[in-house]
Amino acid sequence: MKRGFYTIMSAQFFSSLADNALFVCAVKLLQTGGAPKWHEAALIPMFALFYVVLAPFVGAFADALPKGRVMLYSNGIKVAGCLLMLFGTHPLMSYAIVGLGAAAYSPAKYGILTELLPASQLVKANGWIEGLTIASIILGVLLGGQLVGAAVSSQLLAFDFPLIDTGIDTAPEAAISVLIFVYLIAAWFNTRIPDTGVVMRPLPKSLLSLLPDFWTCNVRLWRDRLGQISLSTTTLFWGVSGNLRYIVLAWASAALGYSVTQASALVGVVAVGTAVGAVAASLRMRLDQATQVMPLGIGMGLLMILLIFIDNVWVAAPFLILLGGLGGFLVVPMNALLQHRGHNLMGAGRSIAVQNFNEQACILGLGAFSTASTGMGLSAFGVITIFGIVIAGFMWLIKRWHERNCREHAVEVENLLSIARNDNTHG
Repeated sequence: MKRGFYTIMSAQFFSSLADNALFVCAVKLLQTGGAPKWHEAALIPMFALFYVVLAPFVGAFADALPKGRVMLYSNGIKVAGCLLMLFGTHPLMSYAIVGLGAAAYSPAKYGILTELLPASQLVKANGWIEGLTIASIILGVLLGGQLVGAAVSSQLLAFDFPLIDTGIDTAPEAAISVLIFVYLIAAWFNTRIPDTGVVMRPLPKSLLSLLPDFWTCNVRLWRDRLGQISLSTTTLFWGVSGNLRYIVLAWASAALGYSVTQASALVGVVAVGTAVGAVAASLRMRLDQATQVMPLGIGMGLLMILLIFIDNVWVAAPFLILLGGLGGFLVVPMNALLQHRGHNLMGAGRSIAVQNFNEQACILGLGAFSTASTGMGLSAFGVITIFGIVIAGFMWLIKRWHERNCREHAVEVENLLSIARNDNTHG
């Protein structure tokens, strides 16, 4: 791997670490303020909101500037969201601003991989990026849980600046102030990301002209015989996984009687399994083999339903590791195949923006369902059952879709697989 890749990984790690710790802090802030339970579920769709709304623009923005600079600006937006949350803006609105920064960050984060590395290293690079992202989820959720816990928060609140009243009086506020510095560390790494030398594509004079361009890119990827399969798979996976943090927190509270701090450790357990699965996929899978992992998605959905019968943490922990492992092994080769097809069809930034739009729209839709269901009194067990059925059912349909493509468009599919096979070998 080129040295710049490790700088990208470091920047991604600290930014994602803060994102996931902030989610736990926001949940605790809502609980401290006596907000309705559905507000907690609404954090996920609020974070996804700007991914969907700004999808036509952020991809072109990522292609118009050096991607390290785009990532730096995006981290600045995340810091602004933290400051808003810290000084009285409603957590849902503030978390949406952090989501705005994440929406701008993502096309640059993934798009730079296709600029920096050959196709033969994309699966491995995705494995490392996803593995490190999952590690940051583990540590971020654990960090957030500890920062809002009594032991650490009491130490943070005991610290005072001489002659300055910061107005930070609660555990979540103290935790958020620490996370601002984590974002600043990520921003420093952003300044060290090398320029890849790829020619930038300037933004058009009228940003509204990006709307038909984005729609064309979206249609082009959905019509591609491999792009449509990989995009539908990653859309479903991230739609469910994006809401899994809240689902596991709610399940741990209902099934095990856990607090936010205790439940955050179980979210980390899922992430451990996902990291192991992601690294294993990066070592074993090639681009042209990506579609072979689809049965794992069906198994993942069926296993998720079984979670409602578990009420013992010693059974839950290895079960959650297995669940996460299947997801990690599923998403890494599919993500790499999607990036490969998108890069060939329309360029890195635009293809990642299309991917984000679809995935975050799924997160937004499933999050809205989860929020409404919670507001109407549906238990965590009911939500888990529905999500499991959705995963297994749709993955079966996607598998059938690919099988039909292989029958009815055999030459086209084989040509695309040959391109992936050749690029994987000679890229």
